[in-house]
Amino acid sequence: MGPAKVEVPSPKNFLQKHSKEPKLPERKKEQDSRKMPALSVPRKTDHPLMGIQSKKNFINANAVAAIMGLAKKPQPIYVDRRQGDKHLLETSGLVPKYVKKKDYGIIPKYVTQRNKEIKRAQKEHEAYVLESLRKRAMKRLSDEERSSLLQGLKKNWEEVHHEFQGLSVYIDTIPKKMHKEKLESQMKQLEHDIDVIEKHEVIYIANE
Repeated sequence: MGPAKVEVPSPKNFLQKHSKEPKLPERKKEQDSRKMPALSVPRKTDHPLMGIQSKKNFINANAVAAIMGLAKKPQPIYVDRRQGDKHLLETSGLVPKYVKKKDYGIIPKYVTQRNKEIKRAQKEHEAYVLESLRKRAMKRLSDEERSSLLQGLKKNWEEVHHEFQGLSVYIDTIPKKMHKEKLESQMKQLEHDIDVIEKHEVIYIANE
């Protein structure tokens, strides 16, 4: 019962200046013993190296560079009078600049007219070809027929190629040589036919 018994602080332990600031760790002796890095600046006592000479012939080197180098093109200039100052000709306005023309970048009328004539002639030629084919009773292969024909040619090529791969390595008789040449000719012809059909989407054949 009664007031709590608390120890009274001593008046000697008063708050001092900078007492609550964090303290840095003490510096180790190893850091103090490290040597400072060497400076790149020469010392006062250092002496420069004397007697060093280059064997390069600067006169010949400059002459070769002047002969082999490209000549600098002078810029075109103009002078308004005999004692006048020189000015660049490109920015003077005296040289025509086609980029600044009103019709620059526009297709000329004669080119447009020529393109129309070419397209009209192409259409007339296509119409003439179609009419000629119709008169000759030509038949156009459908996409299904063209695809079926192409697959058949590729299948034939695979069969001939398989037979060609089965030939003996050493061909010592005339019949074997003739048979090999025949297979090579068939493969070449099939490859040509396949290439023609793959390049042309529209194919016409004559009615029998």
